[in-house]
Amino acid sequence: MGFFDKLKKITTNLFSGFSEADEAFFEELEETLILADLGMDTALDAVEKLRTRVRKEKLQDQEAVKAALRDILAEEMDVGGTELDLSTRPAVVLFIGVNGVGKTTSIGKLGYQLKSEGKRVLFCAADTFRAAAADQLQIWAERAGCELVRQHEGADPGAVLFDALQAAKARGVDVVLCDTAGRLHNKANLMAELAKLSKIIDRECPGAARETLLVLDATTGQNGLIQARQFKEAAGLTGIVLTKLDGTAKGGIVIAIAKELGVPVKLAGVGEGVDDLKPFDAKEYVEAII
Repeated sequence: MGFFDKLKKITTNLFSGFSEADEAFFEELEETLILADLGMDTALDAVEKLRTRVRKEKLQDQEAVKAALRDILAEEMDVGGTELDLSTRPAVVLFIGVNGVGKTTSIGKLGYQLKSEGKRVLFCAADTFRAAAADQLQIWAERAGCELVRQHEGADPGAVLFDALQAAKARGVDVVLCDTAGRLHNKANLMAELAKLSKIIDRECPGAARETLLVLDATTGQNGLIQARQFKEAAGLTGIVLTKLDGTAKGGIVIAIAKELGVPVKLAGVGEGVDDLKPFDAKEYVEAII
């Protein structure tokens, strides 16, 4: 996996000259974690915890220090369950985020996976502003064998979602995956529209299991964290989908988001293939990179 290979190379270089966990090692570790996009605060906090554990448990063996670092980074990401809540029929999953991060593609891949698990899945094309957004979602629906509700370009997104929820209830659909327009995180009117979509779900499917997933492009690094912070304030996130992890060596953003926002990364995109959207596993992640 390209993403893990790149990160592993960075941490392998760090430990290749390891002789002892002295101050020079800790300083280099801080720099390495910051370069991997953990962010200053998260990196300093993780290194301080490691420093304390090394001193307290008198760790000097390289493998023991690595194991302690893995534990600390996994703890930083332990901010809630990473499984999607799809416990009701229908369950509703809203995909939100700025343009170009891979929302439509992530819906297609998740729909494909849920369909292969035997679930009946309906795509809702509530991104009515981007030219050909519904066409792109239709291609994915056909590819994944999922149903689609769409309207004309420029239609009211709330009306599309209303139609999709009515169809889902009538047809016994298990999961509705809803695409939304790419929103700049600083546009209050677009955030208000997300609140409107939320109210429609409350009204039409009271008590439905819901996920509001923010899709972030891992290659944007710390800028992704700024987006996540502002979307969380506006939309009340339940999880993060991190795309394009295969294209960056700066995957530390995963840890920074979890720690600073208290929102778990639930899915990770690690390639172009239809099977390349994976459930995120923090333990597996840190073991792969360290």
